[in-house]
Amino acid sequence: MKLFCLPYAGGSESAFYSWKGHMQPDIEICPIQLKGRGRRFNEPCYESLEEAVQDIFEQVQAERKGDDYALFGHSMGSLLAYELYYQMSGAGAEKPVHIFFSGYKAPNRIRKKEKLHTLPNPIFKKKIVELGGTPEELINHKELFELFIPILKSDFKMVENYIYQERNSKIDCDITVLNGKEDAMSKEDVSDWKHHTSGHFTAYYFEGNHFFLHHHVEKITGIINHSLTASRTF
Repeated sequence: MKLFCLPYAGGSESAFYSWKGHMQPDIEICPIQLKGRGRRFNEPCYESLEEAVQDIFEQVQAERKGDDYALFGHSMGSLLAYELYYQMSGAGAEKPVHIFFSGYKAPNRIRKKEKLHTLPNPIFKKKIVELGGTPEELINHKELFELFIPILKSDFKMVENYIYQERNSKIDCDITVLNGKEDAMSKEDVSDWKHHTSGHFTAYYFEGNHFFLHHHVEKITGIINHSLTASRTF
């Protein structure tokens, strides 16, 4: 079983490296490598969410090698996982046995808001710091943060330009939703995920804000291990 992990805006495959020591032996963590960061730092960032989803689709198809697989996305990664499911379905490809949506409201609950990616860099940086989750050493290192801004703006552009379209079919696997108790989401933002699946829906809440996943690695990986054991196909 492979678990393909999709990061939050500005994140890379390194966000999930610490999970590897917590997984059952038969579950392999496979962090998706996005353009413009990590090992693909020299590649240009995506121009659209559709471009990103196509790139991720090709990675999953190449790496899956016939194994069962699941998806985990946090924040922007949840939106990518949602659209990736329908890309897989539309292409007639093998679909995931389980999807974990973390730190993101149900897509039908997305409302238009301020487009941060259009802001001048100094104001954009201020907004990012206010959102939290950015390491202090990055915030305080001006030159390093300047390198990071194009990646963040590209990711924010993808999410902020996204337009939800209702699908004719629901996700036909179980889904698990994870959220921080202090994140700025209503109960309906979370519970509406259940309307997007014909499978079983489970929600978990954790102490913390939008970046709760960094502080609850053992609990989150425990939930994943348990859920994928239940979802296993033989």
